[in-house]
Amino acid sequence: MVYVTYINGSIYDWIVKQAMDVISLSTSTLALSTLVVVLASVLSSLTGSAGGILMFTGMSIFIPVRPLIAIHASIQIVGNGIRAWLLRREVSVKMCIPFCFGALIGAALTTRLLVELVSDLFALYLLLLLIVYTLFRPKKLPMLKIKDKSFFWVGLAAGSLGIIAGAVDPLLTAFFMRDDLSKESIVANKSIMQLFVHLTKIPAFLYLGFSFSDNAGLIIIFAVAAFLATKLGVFLLTKVNTALFLRLMWWALFISGGQLTYQIITLHLQ
Repeated sequence: MVYVTYINGSIYDWIVKQAMDVISLSTSTLALSTLVVVLASVLSSLTGSAGGILMFTGMSIFIPVRPLIAIHASIQIVGNGIRAWLLRREVSVKMCIPFCFGALIGAALTTRLLVELVSDLFALYLLLLLIVYTLFRPKKLPMLKIKDKSFFWVGLAAGSLGIIAGAVDPLLTAFFMRDDLSKESIVANKSIMQLFVHLTKIPAFLYLGFSFSDNAGLIIIFAVAAFLATKLGVFLLTKVNTALFLRLMWWALFISGGQLTYQIITLHLQ
């Protein structure tokens, strides 16, 4: 979910100025937006990756980017929450608790201190470098397998990047492209981690003036669509063999890399 759209200042300065919008969609536009949510939610459930990027990019065609950041986060909370619940037996507490502590610290510090110091392009370049290493790593080089407690540092990075660049999926996927976890475990734990990162954004959006109540109808429609599509995606996940899952995950990360490259080029041209 990469949605850097403002570079001459902090992302939160931009949200403060523009996040008050109330969205009104025609029936046809609402149907198309909901279809995007469904497709993205199924993809996220099947691969644990790229769905957030697909959802945000597709919905931005119909909904102004200004309020979409908060709406997208709300939908992602529902989708990741449902995936985590349906696959709760696969959740690793030893992995997720350190991550959540790190994400909370990263989000808090970045909101207070680092947004003005770290450029959006710097964050995107770091993410792209990580993706390229993961996708095209020579066989002699190691996978990014880390100990459970070391996910604290991944959480710290994810919490920070969620504020600076809005990017979480590509970062997490790089640390889950490994052969010692089941496909269900990968999706379950990534869902918990993404859920927590999105939850850290809600207080910020409320503080900055976004009205969730004024957009509640739209959010509920999208949330219901995400709920049903997520259940379908998790069902399909149980039917997919591990080799196919890893291949789908590779392509999902490749799509994320392409989207990041597009964002970098766009920012350079501004």
